[in-house]
Amino acid sequence: MKPTGTDVAGLIARAAPAARRRDAATLTALLQELTGREPQTWGTIIGFGACHYRYPTGTEGDSPVLGFAPRRSATTIYLLDGVDAHAEALARLGPHTSGTGCLYLPDLEQIDLDVLRGILHCSLDWVEAGGSPAMHLTITA
Repeated sequence: MKPTGTDVAGLIARAAPAARRRDAATLTALLQELTGREPQTWGTIIGFGACHYRYPTGTEGDSPVLGFAPRRSATTIYLLDGVDAHAEALARLGPHTSGTGCLYLPDLEQIDLDVLRGILHCSLDWVEAGGSPAMHLTITA
């Protein structure tokens, strides 16, 4: 995956329903604050920073350090360290569902933003520390 250079504001403006646009604006500000990086598009993902990942199998690629996508049914947050790393915090987060590395938030106004900030901060720290033996990470931007 690579940055696509699409206009971030335009991507947010096209998000539907209106709650996704509201949530995208909130997350953009939060992730800029946490990462100190400007948002950029990676397809339909709004990413902050960039890293190169490599698995022991030799599979490798590029990804945002932190990112989210305003999807119709929920806002998807991508966590490179995986959702399981945040089980305790997720119990306090509020309404959400999850996949292996994705957190699905149907309405940001119903979750605890301080808990979300903590999850994102921990994930950022993990990436900046180089990941783990199961996934080596190198910050590239």
